[in-house]
Amino acid sequence: MTNKREQSQAKRSFIPRLLKGLVWCGMILSWYIIIAIFVDMPSEHKLRHSTDNLQSEYEALSARYDELDGVLSNIEERDVNVSRKLFESNPYDLGAIDTRNQYLLQEELIGMSNEMLMARLKQDMEGVAHTLDKFSKSYDALRYAIESDTTARKNIPAIQPINNKQLTLLAAGKKPLINPFHRIEREHHGIDYLIPEGTPIFATADGTIESLSDQISSRGKAIVVDHGNGYKTSYGHLSKIRVKKGDKVKRGDIIALSGNSGLSFAPHLHYEVIFNNTRVDPIHYFFMELSPEEYKRIKQIALSSMQSFD
Repeated sequence: MTNKREQSQAKRSFIPRLLKGLVWCGMILSWYIIIAIFVDMPSEHKLRHSTDNLQSEYEALSARYDELDGVLSNIEERDVNVSRKLFESNPYDLGAIDTRNQYLLQEELIGMSNEMLMARLKQDMEGVAHTLDKFSKSYDALRYAIESDTTARKNIPAIQPINNKQLTLLAAGKKPLINPFHRIEREHHGIDYLIPEGTPIFATADGTIESLSDQISSRGKAIVVDHGNGYKTSYGHLSKIRVKKGDKVKRGDIIALSGNSGLSFAPHLHYEVIFNNTRVDPIHYFFMELSPEEYKRIKQIALSSMQSFD
């Protein structure tokens, strides 16, 4: 009996101890959870502080990037205008990416910590800012030189040789096209405007009439104007010439009427721009009368052409 009584008492005393132990375990677990959620450990505090700093630096760099992007867009626009004024092609694309260098850069960046990446980004952006500043000053100086030299500007072809405000009269661009007579692809050295006979033809810059061609040549009746600065312009397949060799002309003067003379598939004007004895794309020389949007449009029209008219 005594043994049974002792066993019963032992069981009754064990249950409270078990409950008390469970309560303590629950309290300890609760405190641990509270500390884990609401209290930063030193390492976590350091990490959180580092993250906050990185966020602040990122926001500052993001604002700086937007600023540099605006500067770059402005420089690219000025670059296009200057290049189209002076050269026969568009400028180098500043957005072009060297994929090989990009791959090597990615490999290099993979092993960097966040702090190192932010430092690298900040350094690169400062370098870009310095480069953009030099570009901007260079373009400002170049623009001033161009605008101050009015004589040079007057002698650079800068308008279309006909009235083509709607941009609908351009029929063939400067590129390899199907020749209408030989039915094979041949290099087309200028641009063709599909216009009725008798349409007024304008000198596209100040200059001197260098030569006149007669009806017998493949170009038919044609005019070459020497602008005295390495530039010449040629106008072919005319019906009537209104100038003489040696005459001085100004931009916008009517020098001829269009026609269908020479080796011509249909009434049209064949127009060329020559710079230092090399035929260049005349479309790059319409900057005085075309907006950037109109330039893109007429460039696409030229690229979509398939056949020349001479």
